[in-house]
Amino acid sequence: MLTSFSFISIIYIIAAVLPAIVLLIYVYSQEHVDPEPTPLIIKLLIAGAVSAVIAVVLEQVGEGILKHFVPENTYLYIYIFTFLIVGVVEEGVKFIFLKIGTWANPHFNYKFDGIVYSVAVSLGFAGLENVGYIFRYGLLIAGQRAVLAVPAHVGFAVFMGIFYSRSKMYHNRGRRITGRLNGFFAWFFPAMLHGFYDTTAMLQSTTSTIVYISFVIVMYITVFTLVRNEGKRDMHL
Repeated sequence: MLTSFSFISIIYIIAAVLPAIVLLIYVYSQEHVDPEPTPLIIKLLIAGAVSAVIAVVLEQVGEGILKHFVPENTYLYIYIFTFLIVGVVEEGVKFIFLKIGTWANPHFNYKFDGIVYSVAVSLGFAGLENVGYIFRYGLLIAGQRAVLAVPAHVGFAVFMGIFYSRSKMYHNRGRRITGRLNGFFAWFFPAMLHGFYDTTAMLQSTTSTIVYISFVIVMYITVFTLVRNEGKRDMHL
């Protein structure tokens, strides 16, 4: 028989991971040509969760160093923290695990595959991150995270996946420099989007809140449009 604590823990975990599962199913359903094997997707979800743990450690180290050089509660501190620590680190570890887990995999043979892989890693990351937030702050934050934070991770991941697939495509065609450039953008572009997202959330002014909400809305529209269109225009790498 479950104790009340165990029951509440299960509710928290379900509330944390359900948005990630729903979004992953949506993205996966848009792959019409050669759907990816379930074991590979599970492996990438686990890799994303592991990357979240590594990111926390690296961010704590980075924040500790930053505090020695830049006063807290300043704009400079927020910009460095959101862009150069959170954005760079979180998208960086996601990209590393993405590439380790899929670059040489024979199933990585269509352009849309990169999006599916990147979203799986990112949602594994977001799911574990959500668990931490909900256990710390309770179920009240679950709705906010489901509507804002988890889809934001998907948005960053879609852009990562698009550039990642291009990197693989150019690599396969012998255009190594163009391939490396797209590989760089697969990390850099999501990192900057992530930094901008967190900056507008942390500034907490009227203007930044308007920009934050506008950014989320544009991200929703852009990302879901990209996913549908990329799924329809899928091609062999």
